[in-house]
Amino acid sequence: MLALDVMTTTIISVKPETPIREVAKMLADHRISGVPVIDAGGSLVGVISEGDLIRRTELDTDERRRSWWLDLFTSDRNAGDYIKSHARTVQDVMTTEVISVDDDTPLNEVAHIMETHRIKRVPVMRDGRLVGIVSRANLVQALASAPELPAPDIAPSDREIRATLMGELAGQPWAFAGRNVVVRDGVVHLWGMFRSLEAVRAVRVAAEAIPGVKRVEDHTEPYPAMPGI
Repeated sequence: MLALDVMTTTIISVKPETPIREVAKMLADHRISGVPVIDAGGSLVGVISEGDLIRRTELDTDERRRSWWLDLFTSDRNAGDYIKSHARTVQDVMTTEVISVDDDTPLNEVAHIMETHRIKRVPVMRDGRLVGIVSRANLVQALASAPELPAPDIAPSDREIRATLMGELAGQPWAFAGRNVVVRDGVVHLWGMFRSLEAVRAVRVAAEAIPGVKRVEDHTEPYPAMPGI
């Protein structure tokens, strides 16, 4: 699936000269956490979100206490904080370095961008124009709409299940050392030493995703504690 397959095309946007109070009301009324900023020519020039409105003089949340010696080296940052907390229009508060995607961007790439940059939504562009928004909610909706994978006509053998799982684990940094997998009658038995419970859970998840697996039984053991640790 691509961004265009899940994006919201009804775009709620603001202008650079929109008052901050109006933006706050818009976010609250529509129950959204951010909106794109579009200039008079229809170009995307920024994004404004809840995070840009947290520290405001109206809320008495604009004070940030720092030691005096840090202030000597952060005058530019202090000026930026002052603008964020006192500005009256969007153009002085918005984020201008906008992270966006094209409408033909694959969803896995969209998800990676959102996770890497820790953002909740990305504008979707086509030929330099804003055509939609993909949010985390849109990705969840796509997941909820995904069809169930059909069951195989012929159940795989225990040997095939084991080969599939071992292939999935090959090269994974969390695949614990000294592992072994035994499959009997569709039941996967995990053996070996592990460094963390997360590693065991990851192996279990990998096994449960293989068609034909009935259940997973865990016989693993933790590494013995090193002296002095």
